[in-house]
Amino acid sequence: MVGIGGCGNTDSWVNASPALGWPAQYGDAANSSYTTVTGATKLALSWTRSVKGSLAAGPALGARGYLALNAQTPAGCSLMEWETGNGRQRWCMRLLQGGGVGGPLFDGFDNLYVGQPGAIISFPPTQWTRWREPVIGMPTTPRFLGDGHLLVSTHLGQLLVFDTHRGAVVGTALDLVDGVDPADATRGLADCEPARPGCPVAAAPAFSTASQTLIVNVWQPGAPVAGLVGLKYRDGQLTREWTSDAVSAGVVASPVLSADGTTVYVNGRDQRLWALHATDGKPKWSAPLDFSAQTPPAVSPQGLIVSGGGPQARLVAFRDAGDHAEMAWRRDDVVALSTSSLAGGNVGYSVLAGMSLLVFDPGNGHTINSYPLPAATGYPLGVSVGKDQRVVVTTSDGQVYTFAPA
Repeated sequence: MVGIGGCGNTDSWVNASPALGWPAQYGDAANSSYTTVTGATKLALSWTRSVKGSLAAGPALGARGYLALNAQTPAGCSLMEWETGNGRQRWCMRLLQGGGVGGPLFDGFDNLYVGQPGAIISFPPTQWTRWREPVIGMPTTPRFLGDGHLLVSTHLGQLLVFDTHRGAVVGTALDLVDGVDPADATRGLADCEPARPGCPVAAAPAFSTASQTLIVNVWQPGAPVAGLVGLKYRDGQLTREWTSDAVSAGVVASPVLSADGTTVYVNGRDQRLWALHATDGKPKWSAPLDFSAQTPPAVSPQGLIVSGGGPQARLVAFRDAGDHAEMAWRRDDVVALSTSSLAGGNVGYSVLAGMSLLVFDPGNGHTINSYPLPAATGYPLGVSVGKDQRVVVTTSDGQVYTFAPA
């Protein structure tokens, strides 16, 4: 006779965690723009659509073939969920406008989390609201904290932890910026996309489940430039650990955390890529880019760092050698407009000037393939890589291009 052993706690399977696709802009909570999916080197354009408005954050891809976008539209729907395979709309609804910089987030049950000015909202796989809770400001792209809890960081510097099932605040809210009017959720929103001082937190933070470390890019009122704040997550509560102005020219775009959560990579306004210790914000090294990177770098678990994009950005890759950066390769023959996305270590994707999708080898930077984005206008918002190897590119003018593996 086989005895029945003691029952352990099996609640973990119901805890919300990131979808196995590309759950939010820049992929994971660390903003690594990396997926373990083996990238397809040959693609075919599957379908294109327009959100009939503008976009300021890339799409979220769920594991079951769903795509979500938080658009800004003159009328009608703004939050949209489509089927990735054919572009058919599943549902849509209109959110309070002005918060396009905050992208949506999918969990593994196809629930969606997204902000609007003054609130964070969760939707089930249908369009009915699961819960809606007030916040001070506009939420940037939300983050999962590894224990079923949701991190919400607003553009006015409020940090909150939510129970994903009930929508209840866990612990105590933390304010990174003093003197904020809690009744004015839209103050400074126009400064968020161009990353000007009126928007204290213009980009989504980076969180590492490996080190339980949170890094936020904060432009304090009256400060000449934006700096970094490091926090720890313990027992459902965030505590501030350090503030760093090591990047004296100021930081721009979201920070990125290494796979082990010990190193922060961030762009400086001094046209350098910076690496800082996640424990205290002190610099490890900086490397010259000779261009302004306006989007975050991509970072693989193997330690490859591919520079972010911008109007004059080149495609440059480094390896972190501890106290200095070793250049792996550099391509001055292309202008990379977007953050690159790395798939499985063997394939990289980036959107180039002239609006084409580049497929490249991360090992040496060499071109594998290139595909035009027909009639694309505006600027690209990065590349999302799905669990099924589909590749999705969006532009600020609201265009969506979906490629399938050929």
